[in-house]
Amino acid sequence: MEKDTTVEKLDFKKILPIFVIVLVDLLGLTIIIPLLPLYATSFGADPFTIGLLGAAYPALQFIGAPLLGRLSDRYGRKPVLVVSQIGTLAGFLLLGVANTLWLLFVSRLIDGISGANIATAQAAISDSTTEESRTQGLGLIGAAFGLGFIIGPVIAFVSLALSGNNYHVPAFVAAGFSLLSILLTAFWFEETLPAGKRRTAQEGKEDGVFSFRRMAAAVTHPAVGILVLLMFAQQLAFGGFEQLLSLFTLNRLGLNASGNAIVFVFVGIIVVAVQGGLIGRWSRAYGDRRLVYAGLGLLAVGLLLSAFTPRQAVPWYDRQELEGELTEQRTAGTIPGETPVTQEIAIEIPEEDNSGWAGLVWLLVAMIPVAIGGGILQPAINSLITKRVDAHEIGGMLGVSAAFLSGANALAPLLGGALFDALGARAPFIAWGVLMAFLLGTALRLVRPGREEQAGRGLARGSAGGH
Repeated sequence: MEKDTTVEKLDFKKILPIFVIVLVDLLGLTIIIPLLPLYATSFGADPFTIGLLGAAYPALQFIGAPLLGRLSDRYGRKPVLVVSQIGTLAGFLLLGVANTLWLLFVSRLIDGISGANIATAQAAISDSTTEESRTQGLGLIGAAFGLGFIIGPVIAFVSLALSGNNYHVPAFVAAGFSLLSILLTAFWFEETLPAGKRRTAQEGKEDGVFSFRRMAAAVTHPAVGILVLLMFAQQLAFGGFEQLLSLFTLNRLGLNASGNAIVFVFVGIIVVAVQGGLIGRWSRAYGDRRLVYAGLGLLAVGLLLSAFTPRQAVPWYDRQELEGELTEQRTAGTIPGETPVTQEIAIEIPEEDNSGWAGLVWLLVAMIPVAIGGGILQPAINSLITKRVDAHEIGGMLGVSAAFLSGANALAPLLGGALFDALGARAPFIAWGVLMAFLLGTALRLVRPGREEQAGRGLARGSAGGH
């Protein structure tokens, strides 16, 4: 009886190094996320071009994640983590010296092709947990992301304040955190996949080739195919929301990079509360399947509410000051004596004659169900996947899951940017909210109880018999 209770508990000492490494690695990313759309705007990029920039990282990650996920099954988690983190460092350094829009694109492509960090870390979590504690363990990856969304934007806010809103400085700070994550992985992280449990060369002979056949095999997998599709589809909405949020708040509220950093902090606090503690309790009480339903429903409500945020500038808004901040970035890289670039800002920003708190308060309230729903979905879906496949498939299947996630992240800003350009700022958020409502109906029909719930009922009966 006491033994069963112990199995359900997460071994935090074993998970701590993975959590810290992921957190430090994500700090670099979360420093950049609120800033990147405005960085591109400063070079005169329109919403669709900014969507292309947002798609660059996940498009390359889509190719790299399943490959590196399977390589981690064959060679271990540690070397794959180190290699991917070195690519991230190179991408941030290039971002820091970028003085043209094409260099922004190159920096994100470099980071993207090596961006399998999270999929490999998820595999390391799965190596270190039992089925009973896996949802909570994977939730800690999300909690690290949430903490990153608190600490990273704060670091961005401080570095922007100290540098006079120089967008290059946060990129170099992000590179510093990336270097720290490499050192932590090299000297603290202990391999979680022993040599005896790794895939053999024969089993992994196709690992060096990216294949859409593997993606198709995951979709048609009888136990988890619908979950992989759900991961892709929900991320079209949530990933698009994340990538276009800064443009949306620029257009609706007149928020600059520092203001957007604070909005991301708000989201991060909620995600940390959900994934750092609540999701483990909810998973044990309701099961991962019901958490998937709840996450989809909350996202549908939150995204539709966000779409109808009133267009009202924040009380401290100064149109001339915001235009000056954006213009300053694109003149920062010019040679002394050279004529600065003069392209106009392609995103419409508010006038000063309508300012107040209503727009900001509305958006922050709408983002509560968005953050809770987004915080629930990824760990719940990934946990279900790991519980419905064989142990030797976990790393590869999580890699495929991450690839579908990256594919959605690549497609979402393209679709969202096109909708933003053609129909206005509200259009992508309405479309994503409707998509989430449709996904909820689909999940209710197709995501049925699996072997993990049968095992849970068996354990419960055994515990009752022990009494």
